[in-house]
Amino acid sequence: MTVRVTWVQPEDLIGHELRQAAQDGRDAEAVGQRWYAAGGHAAPARAGASDPPAPRRLRALAEELLDELASLDVPSAADEPTDLPSIRAACPRWPAPPGRPVSLDSDRLHAAWLGRAAGCLLGKPVEKLPLEGIRALARATGNWPLRTWFTARGLPADLAAAHPWNRRSAPTSLAENIDGMPEDDDLNYPLLTVLLLQRYGHGFSTADLARLWLDELPAGRVFTAERVAYRNLLDGVEPPDTARRRNPFREWIGAQIRADVHGWTHPGDPGAAAGQAHRDAVLTHTANGVYGAMFTAAALAEAAGGETDVHGCLTAGLRVVPPRSRYAHAVRLGIEAGRSEADFEAVVDRLHDTYASTHHWVHVLPNAALLAAALTRADGDFSRSVCLAVSGGWDTDSNGATAGSLAGLLAGRAPALPDRWTAPLKNRLATSVAGIGSIGFDTLTELTYQEVSRP
Repeated sequence: MTVRVTWVQPEDLIGHELRQAAQDGRDAEAVGQRWYAAGGHAAPARAGASDPPAPRRLRALAEELLDELASLDVPSAADEPTDLPSIRAACPRWPAPPGRPVSLDSDRLHAAWLGRAAGCLLGKPVEKLPLEGIRALARATGNWPLRTWFTARGLPADLAAAHPWNRRSAPTSLAENIDGMPEDDDLNYPLLTVLLLQRYGHGFSTADLARLWLDELPAGRVFTAERVAYRNLLDGVEPPDTARRRNPFREWIGAQIRADVHGWTHPGDPGAAAGQAHRDAVLTHTANGVYGAMFTAAALAEAAGGETDVHGCLTAGLRVVPPRSRYAHAVRLGIEAGRSEADFEAVVDRLHDTYASTHHWVHVLPNAALLAAALTRADGDFSRSVCLAVSGGWDTDSNGATAGSLAGLLAGRAPALPDRWTAPLKNRLATSVAGIGSIGFDTLTELTYQEVSRP
């Protein structure tokens, strides 16, 4: 029997690295020709591993070519640094610390936790589905424009066969199946960040985060860049090289989904939140992948500090991102599209026309554009924020989670969130983080509140 570990097979990584090279502007044409001439295949379109496995000779060639691609000059590097001093130097409007202490009440944190969970859960059953599938499933059940949980009730059999729900998530995330918040990496990571702050404080290092992962996070519950970095740690590679070595996913969305607690615990201090998120992100990501974490942490810190305008939060997020970077361009595009297009379907179509043919559905850039567009269009409304984010496709559960987190903070308190989103959560989060199993959102709120930075 062959064991196929997804997201780490060299013969699958090479296709993703060739695509990333094209996005970076590296001249990888000769490498690509060698790979395909030898019988190599493109990267799997949606899965984490190809089927069937490649011959061993191709695996050896893939490893050689991955290292060769890493040695190529990156034209975009000057505008997209990864180290924090260079990022700060590239950001002329980096946020200053607050001039006075900023308070954060625990009920706002509770709303953020519940909002993140509800948005994630809404997106789980349609994760990996193409945009046309998401629209067809929702329309067939009278739920378009999207306004509530997905359901299989009343769904025509032919449509269900054409667009099958995410097989791992449907049993726990369709309306008729929800019984608390099921385990998901989008919730595992913020829980781990709370543990990180408990164990090492706000001065934690990237190496501290690596130690925490090895102690508490099952390797099988990390994906894409996180799985490659985890493998690199086990191979003896030290951070931040863990993010670079044979890691074509280093500009995907993984670091962005880990940023919430960094923002929540720095109310009114987006710069400090972004700096803390950077130390987390560089374990697994570089450049635009790191900016996703910093942008999210800064926007959430602005909201945690009492900002009630979502547009002000997005502006705060952009202040910690190099303005000439592709990430900043993606966010600005999303904001502009969210403001200017006639309806949100047109917004989504425009973004898919821009990114779908060149970027994987888990890459940070298309998802950042979609998230910014959804938050802009929703104008702070919680239900619209999560529904618009999920309805745009791509990484549906991750975008729903981040939109829900920010919109929850803007709502200000847990009872302000509509009951149809919070009641099915039953104050219960399942997790694969070691030694926890299940925990209440009220308990999570209190644990997070204890780690809030107080100037």
